[in-house]
Amino acid sequence: MWTNTESLLIHLIAGLSGTNKDVAVIIFLTLNTTRARVDLVERLAKMEGRPADIRDPILERTQRLSKLSSIRNRYNHCIYSFDAESGNPKTILMRISDRKTDIKLGREDTVDDKAIKEIEDIVDQLSAANRDIWKLIKQLGFPI
Repeated sequence: MWTNTESLLIHLIAGLSGTNKDVAVIIFLTLNTTRARVDLVERLAKMEGRPADIRDPILERTQRLSKLSSIRNRYNHCIYSFDAESGNPKTILMRISDRKTDIKLGREDTVDDKAIKEIEDIVDQLSAANRDIWKLIKQLGFPI
């Protein structure tokens, strides 16, 4: 679901840069990270001479995507394991911190009912964001 929503940035890139969708796809795929893609869209939106009625709604939506990406990162950039006793799933952040004399592995979190509810809420928010971005793309007449 995240990939589908992030790919909507292609249409924003095409519209803001005045190119077609095929060129925007190449630009999108050349950038390796969500952050780089969002940065590009935001910078294009902020270019001198860009009318506020185009700039501001785009920035609202990219900021919304950035906020939603934090939970995506938490569940996509982790290792899943299961507690040997309870069988409950856990996430282990894929991060190693080098200390002076040892290392510390990433934070562990249990995927409990609260976490499942949080994921469901984010999916709902992401669905709404997706529809909202599509609406804006059509409203602005950007390439589809």
